[in-house]
Amino acid sequence: MSSLSGKPLGGAVALVTGASSGIGAATACLLADEGAAVALVARRRERLHQLAEDISRQGGRARVVEADITEPEQAYQAVQDTREGLGRLDILVNNAGVMLLGTALHTTIEEWDRMVSLNVSGLLHVTHAAVPHLIDAAATSPRQVADIVNVSSTAGRVARPSSSVYNLTKFGLNGFAESLRQELLVERVRVSVIEPGTVQTELAQHLGEATRDATLRQVSGIEPLQAADVADAIGYIVTRERRVAVNEMLVRAGDQTW
Repeated sequence: MSSLSGKPLGGAVALVTGASSGIGAATACLLADEGAAVALVARRRERLHQLAEDISRQGGRARVVEADITEPEQAYQAVQDTREGLGRLDILVNNAGVMLLGTALHTTIEEWDRMVSLNVSGLLHVTHAAVPHLIDAAATSPRQVADIVNVSSTAGRVARPSSSVYNLTKFGLNGFAESLRQELLVERVRVSVIEPGTVQTELAQHLGEATRDATLRQVSGIEPLQAADVADAIGYIVTRERRVAVNEMLVRAGDQTW
């Protein structure tokens, strides 16, 4: 795929939500290495600034966009800030999410609401604001294609006890992405879902002590994926020629059975 810089994503602009750590941070670094200017969207400003400095030292270009995407206006403004600061929007990586496990008997409604608010509503807010700009990018860029990559999970394919609402958010994400994919085909905006299995990230840190310990015991015999492994898969998706659409990618840890 030709580009302004000789790199696959030269001249492109990417927005990554949940960019302050884990898969989001690793993806932002990889996309910058591939030539994209990257908008780093999350709530933790200090971490975003550190990541932006790291990307800059490696010769990349990054813009810090502090936002709580569960708030519709902040999500909309994050997209506008990206467009105004970086000039366009070619790639959206919907990565922000939280996993709060527990049975229906013992989980609070606040935890359920928190997952739905970020994993579903936040993703919808950003996507709705970004779609017109992505359509424009596909029509006007040398790549002649734009991308939405949604970070789902094996929990969007396999339901397990103590993860009912997390499953709800990820199964729902997969259905939303497939419908959106069909809507945007004619616009040359590709819509993809990536479903990582067990990954070494901060997700488990949001769990209560008992649930966290049980979760860690469950995966104790598994060598987890690293965030960079998932970022590498996302990079593969968005650097394909426009004739290629990778609609779904399942990436499990090698030892994972579910």
